Amino acid sequence: MRPAYGCVVLTMGRRPDDLRRGLESVLVQRDVDVDVVVVGNGWDPTGLPPGVRAVALPDNVGIPAGRNAGIPHVGGDLLLFLDDDASLAGDDVLARGAALFAADPTLGIVCLRVADPTGTPTPRRQVPRLRAGDPQRSSDVTTFWEGAVLVRRAVLDRAGPFPAEFFYAHEGTDLAWRAMDAGFRVHYRGDLVAAHRVVPPTRHGYYHYLSARNRVWLARRHLPWPFLAVYPTVWFALTLLRLRDPGAARDVVRGYRDGLRQPCGPRRPLRWSTVWRMTQAGRPPVI
Repeated sequence: MRPAYGCVVLTMGRRPDDLRRGLESVLVQRDVDVDVVVVGNGWDPTGLPPGVRAVALPDNVGIPAGRNAGIPHVGGDLLLFLDDDASLAGDDVLARGAALFAADPTLGIVCLRVADPTGTPTPRRQVPRLRAGDPQRSSDVTTFWEGAVLVRRAVLDRAGPFPAEFFYAHEGTDLAWRAMDAGFRVHYRGDLVAAHRVVPPTRHGYYHYLSARNRVWLARRHLPWPFLAVYPTVWFALTLLRLRDPGAARDVVRGYRDGLRQPCGPRRPLRWSTVWRMTQAGRPPVI
């Protein structure tokens, strides 16, 4: 039987040309069956290609909750999550990804390499490992960029969906950690490419605040002692050392404060065997 993908494309309706390009890149995929839904985050999607369905959310519920809203509306044992400003580079990306899943039942998440179609080098932040000098090198990882990623549906069945509480930032890390704790591998493929223009994350006014808050939430939700304290402390120091904008620094401090005070969902500490696997993958939960 041909591999079957459920494809969830998330949009707020502000980039119609990019959305069309991304949907076309999914619909031309060969040797797989695709079931595509467009989730309108605070928007009712219209003008979609034949066969593509819409899920309209009356309000912007955030990126992770928006993706979650599309999952029940698509079939397939494999899932593709795609942002509306990303597209698949090549008509065999899904088929090659399906072959990887078929070859290894423990493979839970396949992260695609991000490439700017204009030739701008891939920023380090979009290579999900510490040694990011060669974006084309494949490796097991402990986090992923959420804008174009392949996920085995069984991962969500066993580990749960994206953390809706996060709204924006680090929801991929949260899901990756839970997937690993459920026994799955998270793998970055340098030869499977998603086209996406390089844009600074700071274009979102809430970036520094939510990034800081959600890092604390990651620790509170998942890290055993002593990492529960070490992980956010290290990131807090690194973030402030890198910033030159006093306003951004204030947002970081506010984010850490709220991360400590506000509810973040249930706490389920990772097993020590998972921490060891993360360390073997080159990224222990310290940074």
